[in-house]
Amino acid sequence: MVQDYHEFLAEVLISEEQLQHRIHELGEEISNDYKDEDQLLLVCILRGGVMFLTDLMRSIRHPHAIEFMAVSSYGVGRRETSGQTRITLDLNTDIQDKNVILVEDIIDSGFTLASVLEMLSLRKPRSLSVCTLLDKAERREVYVPLKYVGFTISNKFVFGYGLDIDDYYRNLPFVGVVDLARYKPAS
Repeated sequence: MVQDYHEFLAEVLISEEQLQHRIHELGEEISNDYKDEDQLLLVCILRGGVMFLTDLMRSIRHPHAIEFMAVSSYGVGRRETSGQTRITLDLNTDIQDKNVILVEDIIDSGFTLASVLEMLSLRKPRSLSVCTLLDKAERREVYVPLKYVGFTISNKFVFGYGLDIDDYYRNLPFVGVVDLARYKPAS
């Protein structure tokens, strides 16, 4: 049985209002940065980035296309990266000579993102940048260039607004902190 999130919610870290306000600001920044460019492509890393992408793309005034990619560096039931990144769903679009913005939900150690950036750079995009909703900078183990950052957060286990716990709770309109002592994995 899946637990009601109220049973293990330690705190609402970022409210729905704060999220929407900051996402609108990011959309404005991107619109201004690419106002004289064409071939803008937002590449969403599935599954966590979907909610962020849908709100972000509505805030970008500049015409753009979207694409999806799924990568994995976490084994089943793991909460720490394995350090091995594999593409489980690749792009259907050729990104050569396009301005690509990689849209991520959260950047932690940076290993997965660094691998994805390396893979995509080999495909010769005109530009390649990163837009992340959450940056857990204190956990960073490898450098990754972040151009657009929604919020920098401390090293807390967060969920909601696309971020899951064991594949659940992505639908919540806020980012919450898990009280791990009270969380019971679904059976």
